[in-house]
Amino acid sequence: MTDTIYAPATAAGRAAVAVVRVSGPWTRAAVRALAGAVPPPRRASLKTLRNADGEAIDQALVLFFAGPESYTGEDAAEFHVHGGTAVVGAVIEALRTLDLRLAEPGEFTRRAFEHGKLDLAQAEGVADLIDAETEAQRRQALEQLGGRLSDVQARWTEALLEALAMLEAAVDFPDEEVPQDVAARARPVLEHLVAELEIAAADAERGERIREGYRIALIGAPNAGKSTLLNALAGRDAAIVTATPGTTRDIIEVPMVLAGYKALMADTAGLRETGDEIEAEGVRRARAWAAAADLRLWLVDGSSGETGAVPMELRPGDLCLITKRDLPVGPAGAWAAGQAKRLSLAVAEVTAKGPGDLDWIRGVLEERIVEALEGAEPPAATRLRHQELLTEAADRLRHALAQDEHLELAAEDVRLAARALDRITGRIDPEQVLGRIFSTFCIGK
Repeated sequence: MTDTIYAPATAAGRAAVAVVRVSGPWTRAAVRALAGAVPPPRRASLKTLRNADGEAIDQALVLFFAGPESYTGEDAAEFHVHGGTAVVGAVIEALRTLDLRLAEPGEFTRRAFEHGKLDLAQAEGVADLIDAETEAQRRQALEQLGGRLSDVQARWTEALLEALAMLEAAVDFPDEEVPQDVAARARPVLEHLVAELEIAAADAERGERIREGYRIALIGAPNAGKSTLLNALAGRDAAIVTATPGTTRDIIEVPMVLAGYKALMADTAGLRETGDEIEAEGVRRARAWAAAADLRLWLVDGSSGETGAVPMELRPGDLCLITKRDLPVGPAGAWAAGQAKRLSLAVAEVTAKGPGDLDWIRGVLEERIVEALEGAEPPAATRLRHQELLTEAADRLRHALAQDEHLELAAEDVRLAARALDRITGRIDPEQVLGRIFSTFCIGK
């Protein structure tokens, strides 16, 4: 890695201040070329930036960070300029003429990883912190950036090395003066680790939900009030509402914040048998989204004279909302209440036109989200990648515990488990995996 990179570190568009970052072996030369001199490390200095023709670009605060005491671990600099697009463009053009290279997405953080400033789990924490939209996401990302998962992984690896040492001692020195039960001493260590890894892998689903959002599906027959409820909870007209059945044909996802957590609420096509090919595809997608959701709200028009069918996607604990309670009651309301009791669903009569009803629905949703996602502390593992590696390590250790008569094979399983855990922090991750992870970053990070 010998080239020097640059990129804007702030969002595009008009702003009071913009930051352009540089990192690499030619950073000093780049600062000298634009600012005339390199300021003392970590001291903001007011400089006039000039292009190759000597024309003034802007007055800027210039900071220089000498490697390895920098974010990337190499010489780095920041130009804090006025945030107009013309100013930023001129600074970028001046750096381009110095034969520096525009950074790829996430390349600054990747260099920090490759110089040992961050491990891979912490780098993912940086990405999550940038993307955080809610307090829960911010707290979780900050914990990961601070090394929570890395510290736990290091403790697990240390325990694996202890168990591996016992197994290899029994294999390599069978006739030496080592305790006869040395291999047996590894069993409780491995059994405890399997239990911890299983708990962490299960908790990773909670971390993934905090990152991606708790999924809530609105399902029911056409004209049950799904789109009306979605618009009321979202506070805007996210979905078209008409009296014509089948108006909603595709899934409309609306992100919202409930109890400090990100939620995705989806208005879906009305569930019914139809000969319309487009509407039938909408119904199929609605069922698939609802089946994968964390919570389903089954809406039934309480004023309707038709009972319809019970959605097969419902699960115990889902919510049945008998809507339009402000209208005369029809047979569908009593039928839905009976079906809800049979399926162990919570049930309530509501109207989207009543502020008190909306507050009650919102409160119920917040209770469900807090119950599902809140814990004593943020989960250590937060991504599907983490969950898969934790599961792989646990599987290897279970296999090792089954190798009572073949200690060599047990030791190899323990080594493979340690390797799976090491891939969480990126110590032995293949190049293509690193590329995929860092490609999700913004350019200047």
